[in-house]
Amino acid sequence: MQQQANSTPRVGFTALVAMTDAGVIGKDGTMPWRLRSDLQRFKQLTMGGVLIMGRKTFDSIGRPLPGRGTIVITRQPDWSFADPAVQVAGSIEKALTLIADRQAYVVGGAQIYRQMMDHCDRVHLTRVLADVPGDTHLELDLSAFSRLSSEAVPAGPKDDHETQFETWQRGPDGGET
Repeated sequence: MQQQANSTPRVGFTALVAMTDAGVIGKDGTMPWRLRSDLQRFKQLTMGGVLIMGRKTFDSIGRPLPGRGTIVITRQPDWSFADPAVQVAGSIEKALTLIADRQAYVVGGAQIYRQMMDHCDRVHLTRVLADVPGDTHLELDLSAFSRLSSEAVPAGPKDDHETQFETWQRGPDGGET
């Protein structure tokens, strides 16, 4: 396994992000859209792995998702959750030590994405093709990544908007540009 400068073992981290072209990822502590097709893709991609998220993101979900481990990063030292599937970390560094050899998925919120993006080798990006108001924004710099694939996803009966699903790989020769 590769070693990072801080000697934490490096596992293949993948970020899963849904956002508008204006960078909106949330509103009032939740997702500002209903995208059933994207939630199904999220489940398929993350099943069997471990989800890394901030406390606010976890609170918006309200429970650990079945079939996946959960690591919640929080600065609140007394925060806990009464389920052994949920591990709590007070920092990114502590979260990295809890992953072991499991496939890890960074799933939000904005602060966690900003702190973890340098650790990610892959990004699954759902571009929400609509002008959606929100109060949580993310500027996602993909300049160190190459696009592997892109797929137009029409809005299904349980989707508020059309989306574009893209997969990005770190490095200049990951795929199409």
